[in-house]
Amino acid sequence: MKILVTGAAGFIGMHASQILLARGDEVVGLDNLNDYYDVQLKLDRLARLTPHANFRFVKLDVADRDGMEKLFAEEKFDRVIHLAAQAGVRYSLVNPHAYVESNLAGFMNILEGCRHNKVQHLVYASSSSVYGGNTKMPFSESDSVDHPVSIYAATKKANELMAHTYSHLYGLPTTGLRFFTVYGPWGVRTWRCSCSPRPSSRGGPSTCSTTAR
Repeated sequence: MKILVTGAAGFIGMHASQILLARGDEVVGLDNLNDYYDVQLKLDRLARLTPHANFRFVKLDVADRDGMEKLFAEEKFDRVIHLAAQAGVRYSLVNPHAYVESNLAGFMNILEGCRHNKVQHLVYASSSSVYGGNTKMPFSESDSVDHPVSIYAATKKANELMAHTYSHLYGLPTTGLRFFTVYGPWGVRTWRCSCSPRPSSRGGPSTCSTTAR
């Protein structure tokens, strides 16, 4: 199976690509290698993928309409995992246009590529930020997400609506994943996880509360 993984130089993209390669899939990894965070870290992640015979890297921005149309037409992907996006809630207050270009125009290019090239399934990254001003805990997929509190969250909510529309109009199977903060090996070095053991109120083993920042 030939799979396009956008954001392949990202934390989730690298790990997803490794799993796909390990099971025998052909992976085309796409990334624009922007400098939103350490580019060397992105290159180091890619270095873990490029030795695989079934992996090929394409440096391309998902917002490049002509480039994306050509890529889809030439490669004929079976499935797409779309993880590329302009991330970050705080940065969206400083540079909102970057979010419109990558997360809206870029996502439209992905949807159109899938639509016109008979992609079997699109999996894409949404975000827990879509829960916005919700105060009910824990969050649920059935919660209202009509009150985003950042441009980043608004673009991710828009992605969900766009994907739903393409599923309805063109029968494109889509799955959106509302990621919370992710961390682990090869994560961004400035995103740390602190773990504070807490005694169980029921007298059992202590529990661990994690906070990523």
